Amino acid sequence: MKAFKAYDIRGVYNSDFNKEDVYKVGFFLPQLLNTKKILVGRDARVSSPEIYEYLCKGINDAGADVWDAGLTTTPMIYWGSGKFEFEASVMITASHNPARYNGLKISGKHVKPIGYDTGLSDLEKMMNTLEVNPIGPEGIIKAFDFKEEYLKFQLSYLKDISNLNIALDVSNGMAGMFIKDILGNQPHYIFDDIDCTFPHHEANPLEPENIVDLQKLVKETKADVGVIFDGDADRVMFVDENSRFISPDLIIALLGHHFLEDAKPGTRVLQDIRTSKAVGEYLSQYKVEMHMWRVGRAFAALKLKEIDGLFGGELAGHYYFKDFYYSDSGLLAAILVLNIVSEMKKKGLSLSQLISRIETYQNSGEINFKIERKAEAMEAVKNYYFEQAEPDAFFDFDGYRLEYPDWWLNIRPSNTEPYLRFLAEAKTKEQLDEVVNKCKEIIQSFA
Repeated sequence: MKAFKAYDIRGVYNSDFNKEDVYKVGFFLPQLLNTKKILVGRDARVSSPEIYEYLCKGINDAGADVWDAGLTTTPMIYWGSGKFEFEASVMITASHNPARYNGLKISGKHVKPIGYDTGLSDLEKMMNTLEVNPIGPEGIIKAFDFKEEYLKFQLSYLKDISNLNIALDVSNGMAGMFIKDILGNQPHYIFDDIDCTFPHHEANPLEPENIVDLQKLVKETKADVGVIFDGDADRVMFVDENSRFISPDLIIALLGHHFLEDAKPGTRVLQDIRTSKAVGEYLSQYKVEMHMWRVGRAFAALKLKEIDGLFGGELAGHYYFKDFYYSDSGLLAAILVLNIVSEMKKKGLSLSQLISRIETYQNSGEINFKIERKAEAMEAVKNYYFEQAEPDAFFDFDGYRLEYPDWWLNIRPSNTEPYLRFLAEAKTKEQLDEVVNKCKEIIQSFA
């Protein structure tokens, strides 16, 4: 089954996996996670009802019960799993992927992410080697609606932001379940009806073409800020009042205004290996302890808990919170950012002005190379720069990150797509261009 990935099970439905595979996932999951009840939610993709049906049948045939949360966002399942102390949960979604995709995001006890290194490899082995023998008695499906409790939790973070003019693109995704209950009718909404065929644009805000409508809306409405969610609402991204896209890693620094104003020195904050050096430099005013780790919830949530961190984030627009069971929530991140933007506006500071205080480097953005010889290309880039000069810092837990006094680069294989990903940052554009051009030359020689 080709759908087993580093973070979850995901692929083109009825190509990379099918209902028989989903049934087996359901059947062996109670055994894998040693539980008799599993919380299940799903997004509104066309294939989600069938996947739900066969997942539940597998779980029930294994003698375990399904607690059915119905249509949900992914973060709602994380929150419900922690709040109500489930030992296992499954969210049926393919997040930001196109409509023909679907998948399963699995969590264990204490909302532990179940990635390939933390259980999915064992599940795959069970599916390939063990026989399915329903032994009875069958489990049951029990409706479990906790939307009101979850909404109340989210609203507890919202301050008075009535001074803001907000433009908001819901991407026809699952954030539409809650966004108007949180922000009311004041924002200028587009694509706020839930339709996971994604008729207007794909639900991946990292792709520039998918934020064009939001950028136009910000300009037309003279908004203070633009907000856009992905398909399952675990990610959120922003554009400023000038319609300029804000690199999501910089939002980690922005969130410091919520979390760190009264925090103790040494408070731990998590960033991924692609994060701008500007983030740690900006947060140094709070005397934080920055930790860098691998990309993806399967790694980030575990690391944030391990270090007892307060919050963290990724370049992809995931933001993790200790008070959210170390998991990521696009809606909670949006609420906190809007609170900060509102407060800054009262002080006469626009979002672009605030970001300009954080963003002190020239950044290439993530560049993708579709090549087969990923490992050789990475080694070649690393070896070239090591021969020029020993780096100030070197990290090798998720590809390579090499740091020099005025610039750095990260090169890593994608865990979800057939790409080698490259990113660089420098104090000057000339220096950045030099690094990018040299690395392109090296990498493309392996194409």
